[in-house]
Amino acid sequence: MCKKTISVLLCVLLAAMCLLPAAAACEATAAAPAGFGEYDHVFIIGVDGAGSYFSRAETPNFDRIFASGAVDYTARAETITTSAQNWGAILTGVSYLQHGLTNEIAGGTERASDTQYPSIFSYARKAFPEAELASFVNWNPINYGIIENDIGVTKVNVTDDAALTDAICAYFDEGNAPKLFFVQFDSVDHVGHDVGSNAPEYVSQIETVDGYLGSVYDSIARNGLMENGLFIVVADHGHVPNGGHGGITMRETNVTLAVAGKNVVSGGKMDKNTRNRDVSAIALYALGIERPDYMTSRLPADLFTGVKGELRNRKNDIGDTILSMLAWIVTLFTKWI
Repeated sequence: MCKKTISVLLCVLLAAMCLLPAAAACEATAAAPAGFGEYDHVFIIGVDGAGSYFSRAETPNFDRIFASGAVDYTARAETITTSAQNWGAILTGVSYLQHGLTNEIAGGTERASDTQYPSIFSYARKAFPEAELASFVNWNPINYGIIENDIGVTKVNVTDDAALTDAICAYFDEGNAPKLFFVQFDSVDHVGHDVGSNAPEYVSQIETVDGYLGSVYDSIARNGLMENGLFIVVADHGHVPNGGHGGITMRETNVTLAVAGKNVVSGGKMDKNTRNRDVSAIALYALGIERPDYMTSRLPADLFTGVKGELRNRKNDIGDTILSMLAWIVTLFTKWI
């Protein structure tokens, strides 16, 4: 990279850092109360490795579910685009620098409720002591090392997305009505590792998962849970053309975030500062649970009707702010798309 480009990068970063105190001073402004606690159920469907590629696939189920919802294909993943760092951020509302989770830690350390940065399941349990909470995943470290094991969450692990879908549909058809429900599909990530995001098989697998997504949504709806339900689809990261992830290219860091519910802005696109970790703030807001001050998750603009977007609480995680700015600048000034 030439000296001129480096100088430009440094100038942009310096200017951005100079704006941090002013931005932090504005972040005490709370969102309007409209919509707070208006939902009885929140359903979060995670599609591992799908990045922004729902936008390039034929997804009739995704399209019908979010026809009157809000969709952002350029929400940002964590600066390190690996699974535990991102599912950890999505479920705790803080950056990977704060929650400290890696694939190895999540897979090898059983998580309990005395952790410094608990998941949103822990807050839902405190707010609703008797409520059903559930998590159905393909990748077991989420249930073992990210969502607490001592707060009474129903946990199901099935290492095949089709069988996982069947288990989810049976769960709802048996009459279960969880206050907070999480799903993680893993097959897109496997294909992304094998063939990369340029391969037709990668997009094809997103289309297959779209079928699973439709089955899950329909099982929720036919059991009467969508009238006061918020339905969210989110990806943790994408893949590079030849396969794999972990870097800061746009293919890896741009991810899908879609939200559908009774007071979601129809055709809403959220805002340019949206992160996948904002799922935590969205879920807690919908359930009427006050968000802890330490969270850097926030409500995006153009999501809930009558609710202004919040500024991110960057002062709580200066390290992530600086790294995120650097990553954004690098991807902007390179051809890593």
